[in-house]
Amino acid sequence: MAIFLLTGDDESLVRTAVADLVDDLVGNGERSLMVDEFDTEDYELRSVIDAAQTPPFLTDKRVVIARNVSRFNAADLPALLAYLDDPLDSSDLVLAQGGDGQLSKKIVDGVKKVGTVVATAPPKKAGERGAWIRDQIKAAGLTIEPRAIQRLTEWLGEEPARLDGVLGTLRGAFGTDATLTDSDIEPFLGEAGGVPPWDFTDAVMAGDTTKALTMMGRMIHGGKRHPLQIMSTLHNHYAGLARLDGANARTEQDASAATGLKGFPAKKSLQNYNRLGGASTKRAIGLLAQADLDLRGAKDLDSELVMEVLVARLSKLR
Repeated sequence: MAIFLLTGDDESLVRTAVADLVDDLVGNGERSLMVDEFDTEDYELRSVIDAAQTPPFLTDKRVVIARNVSRFNAADLPALLAYLDDPLDSSDLVLAQGGDGQLSKKIVDGVKKVGTVVATAPPKKAGERGAWIRDQIKAAGLTIEPRAIQRLTEWLGEEPARLDGVLGTLRGAFGTDATLTDSDIEPFLGEAGGVPPWDFTDAVMAGDTTKALTMMGRMIHGGKRHPLQIMSTLHNHYAGLARLDGANARTEQDASAATGLKGFPAKKSLQNYNRLGGASTKRAIGLLAQADLDLRGAKDLDSELVMEVLVARLSKLR
């Protein structure tokens, strides 16, 4: 008997995790006899419990899968919670929720008492996400050189859900015996995914115009961000710096008091303000204001061109 709850913001990652888990649970058994899956929009939770309480036939156990469990409300849960208190030894129950649905805390707490809750979302921190990507590559049975892994990590950006498809393609093309290089994987990479906004603003502040423009392009095309969303990111960034103008902040605590930010973000804002200075910060605010008007029709220019000009000018400020 095993009970699992798999959750995550990305439906495709949850489905992949469920598939891998069910493969492990089934092992060498006959899948058609062992697995009951509930994946329609109108299945009833009672049917899931009935399946889990049914003894296996011609196999040693039964594996029951219920997807999108966030659609069940408090009135639907008593039968599930009662089963979790007294599960059948010969049944494995896999509950899954991917996407934006609000999962009942009662389900999470009920599973935690007797089973395992698995969060499939990749780590948000870059260093931890790199380790997660390496783990996925290993789980796929592939060997990829460090330089190629770095290329793959950069290409994925904010869209780690694309990793599973790429690894499947690479496995189909090369098998699991070869050690893949960046030149091996490059033909299988399409348009690069989006990037975190802080990587974009870091490039702007560093004065790396080429990198900043490249990242902005990825945010627009790969990350599907509208230019006005990127404008908002830049506005929030420089507004934080403007709040330090005249504040005489010298420490992280001073910066926190002036900006309302806490910890590392406050420290980073102070470093950026010291790098830019008051005059250039004011100039940046002026450039943002004019570009915002241009985006809204003050000039008959393509919105992406407006943003490219803005980013190029901001990255030259010192």
